[in-house]
Amino acid sequence: MPQHPLSQIPDDVVWDWQERGACRTADPDVFFHPQNERGMARLRRDRAAKAVCAGCSVRIQCADYAIRSREPYGVWGGLTEEEREAVYQHIASAASFPRKRGEGALIAADVIAKAVSPSALGQAG
Repeated sequence: MPQHPLSQIPDDVVWDWQERGACRTADPDVFFHPQNERGMARLRRDRAAKAVCAGCSVRIQCADYAIRSREPYGVWGGLTEEEREAVYQHIASAASFPRKRGEGALIAADVIAKAVSPSALGQAG
């Protein structure tokens, strides 16, 4: 369970990117795990969600939003809950937490890039 409050919508949020998301035509259940899902079932579902995100034209905006808003649930921009939690752990303090548009993508660029890499999707690299 995340160690932070539920989603905190940034003041400068824009929503137009959501209309162009590849997830719009995908089964929403692939992005949010059912209660008590663990092990290979969760890994397979996360990889299926990441595969959708990998081909998405707004993946970076989605990941940026999820990081900045501290989205607690689901796969956003190819990032799982655990990957976002790891980003939060590396942020020095609440005062340095990314709140402006683009700051989340900048601070987590390496994590965002790796999130949909062949190894993250379970493919031979």
